Amino acid sequence: MSPARKTGVAGSDPEVTVFLNARLIDPASGRDEPGGLLVRDAIIADLGGHLRRNAPEGAKVIDCQGHVLAPGLIDCQVFTGDPGQEHRETLKTASFAAAAGGVTTIVCMPDTEPVIDQVALVDYVQRRARERAIVNVHIMAALTRGLKGEEMAEIGLLQRAGAIAFSNGKSSVANSRMMRNALLYAKDFGALVVHHTEDSFLSAGAAMNSGEVATRIGLPGVHKAAETIVVERDVRLVELTGGRYHASTLSCAESLAVIRQAKDRKLPVTCGVSINHLTLNENDIGPYRTFFKIRPPLRAEDDRVAMVRGLAAGDIDVIVSSHDPQDADVKRRPFAEAADGAIGLETLLAAALRLYHNGEIQLLPLLRAMTINPAKLLGLPSGRLEKGAPADLLLFDPDVPWVVDREQLRSRSKNSPFDESKMQGRVLRTIVAGTCVYQYGEPPRG
Repeated sequence: MSPARKTGVAGSDPEVTVFLNARLIDPASGRDEPGGLLVRDAIIADLGGHLRRNAPEGAKVIDCQGHVLAPGLIDCQVFTGDPGQEHRETLKTASFAAAAGGVTTIVCMPDTEPVIDQVALVDYVQRRARERAIVNVHIMAALTRGLKGEEMAEIGLLQRAGAIAFSNGKSSVANSRMMRNALLYAKDFGALVVHHTEDSFLSAGAAMNSGEVATRIGLPGVHKAAETIVVERDVRLVELTGGRYHASTLSCAESLAVIRQAKDRKLPVTCGVSINHLTLNENDIGPYRTFFKIRPPLRAEDDRVAMVRGLAAGDIDVIVSSHDPQDADVKRRPFAEAADGAIGLETLLAAALRLYHNGEIQLLPLLRAMTINPAKLLGLPSGRLEKGAPADLLLFDPDVPWVVDREQLRSRSKNSPFDESKMQGRVLRTIVAGTCVYQYGEPPRG
C-alpha cells in the first residue's frame, strides 16, 4: 500500500488532543450521539459520551460546539496534472483543496504525462506526495500500458510498489479479450479493477446526454446505452473470471439495474457515482456553460433521482468528486470543443449535503459512501471512528450557509460547476493523523 504523508507541520500539535462537545457520527458502527474523542500519537485512543465534557489533564482541548465530528472523507477518483501537467493541478494544491473539503485521503488516477504504468512512476508520485501533500495520497495505477487498452500493465509489480487499485482512467477497455485477461490476472493478486464504463465508439463526437435538451440547444449527444452496454459486458466478464470489479461512475438507471442484479447474484461487483450526477442534471448546462461538460455527461432528472435512490438503498457503494481540473484555455471554447472535467474536492461534502437538506437521503448513509465504504473497497484502515483507527477526522457544521467563489477555491484550476452556488454546510476542521491540516478562516498550511 502506498505510504502517505501523515502529518502537517512537525511538532505543531501536542501528543494528546481531545475533541469535546461533539456530535459523533460514525457510519461504520451506526453511531450518532453526543460525545467526545481522544487522539494520542495520531491514533484514536478513546471516544464516547463520557468524553463529552471531560478532558484528561494536559490534553489540548478543542470544543466542537455541538458540530459533527466524523471520519475524514475518502475520495477514490481524483485526477491531477502531477506529473506532466502541473499547470492544471499539483499534488500540493490538490491536497489543499482536499483538506478544505474535509477529504483526508485522495486516490490519484493514472491519467498523467507520463501515464502511471511503471513501478518507478508509482514510487515518484509517492515520494512527491510525502514531501508536498498535507493529506493521505494513494495511487490507482494503469490497467493497460499507456491507457491504450492494448497491452496489460504489470499489475503484480505495480501493486507491490504501492498501487491500491487499477484503472484505465478516462478510457474504457474496448477489447473484451483484454478486459477478461485483466480481470483474470488481477484476481491472482486480489487486485481491484476500476473501470470507466463508456463505449468510445458510440460516444465519439458527443458533447452531452442525448435527448430533448441536446436537440433543443443543438449539441451532439450520446445515448446512455453507451454506458449500459459496457456495464453489461463487464458484469458478464466478472461472472466468467471472478475478478473484483468496480464501475467507477454510473450515471443512469439502466446501468444501476445491471449492477443491482449482479450483486443479487453475489458477484464481486461494486459501483460509484460522482457528486455531479447526484446533484446536477442536463438542464444545468443552460447557456452552454462548459464547467458542466463532464464524463459521463450529466443525464436527465429521472436518472439523477435514480442515482440518489440507489445510493440511499445501498446499491451504490461510493461517492467520488471526480475532481478533474482543466485550465481556462481548454474550457473557454465552444461547448462541443471544450475539454471534459470539473473540479470537486473542496465542494464534495457541501454538495452532498444538498441531498440531506432536501430530504433525499439521511446523513449516515450519505457519509457512509464517502468514508467506510471506500475504505473497505480499497483496504484502507481509515474511514471509521474506533479505538486504534487513524485519527483522520472531519469537523463540520451541516447547517451554515455560504456561497462558492471559484477565486477562493484552493485548486489550481477553477472549473467548478458549483461556482456562485449557495451551499449549506461547511468544513470547520480537517485532521490527518491527529494533526489539523485545515481550519476554517485560516490560510492554507504546508
